[in-house]
Amino acid sequence: MTLLAVERMKLFTTRSPWWCALVALATTIGFSALVVGNADDGGEFTATVASTQFGYSFGMAVIMVLAALAVTTEYRFGTIRTTFQAVPNRAAALVAKTTVVALVALVIGELSAFGSWALALLLKPNAPLALDTGADWINVAGVGAIYALAAVIAVAVGILLRHSAGAIALLLIYALAVEDLIRLIPSVGDDIYQWLPFNVANKFLTGDGASNMGRNVDAGAPMSTAALSQGWSLAYFAAVAVALLAIAVATARKRDA
Repeated sequence: MTLLAVERMKLFTTRSPWWCALVALATTIGFSALVVGNADDGGEFTATVASTQFGYSFGMAVIMVLAALAVTTEYRFGTIRTTFQAVPNRAAALVAKTTVVALVALVIGELSAFGSWALALLLKPNAPLALDTGADWINVAGVGAIYALAAVIAVAVGILLRHSAGAIALLLIYALAVEDLIRLIPSVGDDIYQWLPFNVANKFLTGDGASNMGRNVDAGAPMSTAALSQGWSLAYFAAVAVALLAIAVATARKRDA
């Protein structure tokens, strides 16, 4: 049996991934439905493709909880020792676990993104919600890629901290609050904010606002201030995720299980 199959079985034999997946879908689609449902047909706040993805950041937070729990629960209940005894190559075992969690996050991301978009079509059939351009497709289909990379970051943090509450608190506080608060630093806050990972990830999804009909925040999620292009933004976010995972795996190889 391959490591990927083993990690898949371990992940889905617990309840938390299923509950997290349901919460991520409900949160993402629910928030998007609220925004689109309150849009003004033909007015200033017309629903756009970008506004259908308004709730993606809330779903991403739930995905990071799922990913962190996938590894911290193994440390909590001591099953990670059994895993390392069966697979002495710790790097291979942890990379396999990360791969499975990232693939699950990718699937949830695509389901939530296209589910939000489809529900918006039902709520506002006359709004300009067709996926006509590359920017529109990236804004919707790209959510899965961002969820997958965010899951890699969460697994890495979970390996480093080994404690569920600590890892989840750190991830949520950073993603939902710290990055925005850094903008308040006088003189250099905005310059630093341009390079923070979740702000850059948002640039990959929203680009220059083409999927939001050129508006900034009127009918969609706030625009990113990152200076990179959409392609380089995805590469940058992926590089951050891989670097964190490499640090976490290297640390796990040196520590006792």
